[in-house]
Amino acid sequence: MKKIFIPILTVALILLTSCNGEKKEAPAKELAIAVKVSGISSNDNSPFVTASGKIEAENSANLSTRMMGYVTKIHVQVGQKVGAGQLLVSINNTDLQAKKAQVDASIHQATAGYSNAKKDYNRFVNLFKQQSASQKELDDITARYEMAKAGLEGARQMRNEILAQFSYSNITAPFSGVVTNTFVKEGDMANPGMPLVSLEGASKLQVTAMVSENDIVSIKKGMTVNVLVKSSNVTLTGKVSEVSISAANTGGQYLVKVNLDKTDASVLSGMFVNVQFPVANKTQTVETNRILVPENALVKQGQLSGIYTIATGNIAILRWLRIGKTFGNQVEVLSGLSANEQYIVSADGKLYNGALVRVQ
Repeated sequence: MKKIFIPILTVALILLTSCNGEKKEAPAKELAIAVKVSGISSNDNSPFVTASGKIEAENSANLSTRMMGYVTKIHVQVGQKVGAGQLLVSINNTDLQAKKAQVDASIHQATAGYSNAKKDYNRFVNLFKQQSASQKELDDITARYEMAKAGLEGARQMRNEILAQFSYSNITAPFSGVVTNTFVKEGDMANPGMPLVSLEGASKLQVTAMVSENDIVSIKKGMTVNVLVKSSNVTLTGKVSEVSISAANTGGQYLVKVNLDKTDASVLSGMFVNVQFPVANKTQTVETNRILVPENALVKQGQLSGIYTIATGNIAILRWLRIGKTFGNQVEVLSGLSANEQYIVSADGKLYNGALVRVQ
């Protein structure tokens, strides 16, 4: 009997790929952002020179004292208006009171001695005329009289010195203005030369600006300028009052002062400004390779400023820049962007590093 082996093969392969299979879709293609680009603007014909500066009071002083003592009273507060001669700070002057009493006693003593010596002198002058006193006696009494007179004068001058020191125990305002700061409290020890109160004149304001060596030759005393207040975007007018001719102590920058015309209450001392100096023939005094870009094309993050450029494959790349002076609505680029290199001026969408762009 033939044994028939029927191999039973278990079919383990089931067409799984044909059942419930999912196809992975290809990612959607990124849409390019429409942008406008521009070349570098080398504007050597700008009608003005711009410099940064700060508003400050024309009259300002940090008041201190020449004597050491405890502060007994502060008579003013920060922001208070004061008049010339008004008492600001009082310092303990007990020791001066004692010295003044001693000097007054010395004056009384010297006055008595001088009065007695003067009587003796007059008496001996008459006796000498009557030949009742010798020359030696007259010389001796004259010397005593001169010594008494000098002693009285010395005591009086010592009293004047003490009275002068009293002015340093009562600190007064040298001019009318506003108290901007108080550096001590009641009970603090005041030391010679230590500032006690800061005072600024409230009547006139001025701007101090630092100008580069390339532009200082174009700025003249008496020139009318425009001053843009950065915080409020207010434009003021003024005239150049001082132009420094040396940069030895200012790090290569030249100090220029501008007296502001009448301002309103919103303009305060300490505000930062841009000063625009009009220049007639600026093309002869500025750099020939100055790179200017529109201010609205800049991207600012904190203290950093950058601009988007276009890399190979129409990819937006953020380039950080070193910014110089401002010329109207344009900003000088000191480094980070080469001449004739294109940059993005505006975009129809939000730009970021690596964004695909399309130049319109």
